[in-house]
Amino acid sequence: MKKTLLMLVWWLLPGRAQDAMSLKDAVRLALEKNQSVAASTATEKAAESRVAEARGGNLPKVNYSESWGRSDNPVFVFSSLLTQHQFGEQNFQVGPLNRPDFLNNFQSQVTADQTLYDAGQTKHAVRAAELAKNFTKEDGRRTQMEVIASVIRSYYDALLSAEQLNAASQATRSAEADLERALAVRSAGMSTDVDVLSIRVHLAGVREQQIRHAADLDVARATLNDALGVPLDTAHALTTALMPLKLPEGLLAEYERSALSERPEARQVKLATSLAENQAATARSSLLPQVGVHAAFEADRQRFYDRGGANWLVSIGLRWNLFNGFSDKARIEESRFALSRSEAEQERAGSAIRLQVRRAYADLRAAGERIEVAKASVAEAEESLRITQNRYEAGMSNVTDLLRTETAVLEARTRHMAAIHDQRLAAAVLELAAGTLSADSEVLN
Repeated sequence: MKKTLLMLVWWLLPGRAQDAMSLKDAVRLALEKNQSVAASTATEKAAESRVAEARGGNLPKVNYSESWGRSDNPVFVFSSLLTQHQFGEQNFQVGPLNRPDFLNNFQSQVTADQTLYDAGQTKHAVRAAELAKNFTKEDGRRTQMEVIASVIRSYYDALLSAEQLNAASQATRSAEADLERALAVRSAGMSTDVDVLSIRVHLAGVREQQIRHAADLDVARATLNDALGVPLDTAHALTTALMPLKLPEGLLAEYERSALSERPEARQVKLATSLAENQAATARSSLLPQVGVHAAFEADRQRFYDRGGANWLVSIGLRWNLFNGFSDKARIEESRFALSRSEAEQERAGSAIRLQVRRAYADLRAAGERIEVAKASVAEAEESLRITQNRYEAGMSNVTDLLRTETAVLEARTRHMAAIHDQRLAAAVLELAAGTLSADSEVLN
């Protein structure tokens, strides 16, 4: 009991440097600090770089190389003298021609290659990179929404744990008051030790629940900090109350339409179909010719800085794949089946998304109805307890009735808080299923 009170005092002390934090503040902090969001942002940047890499296929490729060679190979010496512009009449003599002396050749070369026509290969590569970037962007949106949903859940879990601890504390105080009544009734000769012992057993059970809820609150706060991306022992004063959420009730069909257009998963299956179509076009383009231009400037020297000459070259080449062992045909067939698979998965994903929306919609409505029922149950249980306590003090009721009504009050309060908690979560899950959950969503108010 002392440990529980100490934990409560620790959480409620003004000097504990708790930062006031609403649910919206928590969501904004998580989007800034959560490492899952940071990882998805880095992945998006990498995808943007791949688009720039693919677009490089439209630009020329320029390379510079520097090499050195030394040999007495007749062919090497003969060709090097020619490229160095150092060939003379003496080099036609049979002796030096067959058995030349060693020769150095320092070669500097700059080459440029430009594709003139590649049958759309670069265009398809750019298109594939852009689709992959959009796919990654939707992954980032989904990560953000999942982080927001995780913060909402852990935030309300912490509030529910605090409310449950508060309810258990109230039940403990009520049981302690019952014990005092029982002792007074026994002193008046209106009951026996059995009543006192029964209330003490009940009080021990309530205190056990209080201890358990205090531990649950500590874990819930650590879980919230984990979702926020801050140290687990960071203290916060949660300012958004655990109260029923009043939202305009939309039609199920509207949520389903929103999900099919806004959900990251729905957009991703459409992107996957577009990517399969692009891959099919890429496979077909491999059957068409490719044309490119090549240019080179070369300098060859006997010494690194002199005794040399330069030359240049420009050429245009055509490459046409006439036969590749039927691998191109197989690749085209593979891309066609991949497209069929993507179209089937798109249909399947649409049905699964609508089912998720319907489940979340039903959960939200059920939670709203549970709140009303639980609220009435709490009022009835509290009134029943008041009457039973008065009757027990007057000797008109036994301890069993008193303990039963005490337990009923605690259970009714717990069900009411759980229903509010579930309604808040169901509202967030519905927006998550509809693809509209964001840092500005109404469910955060």
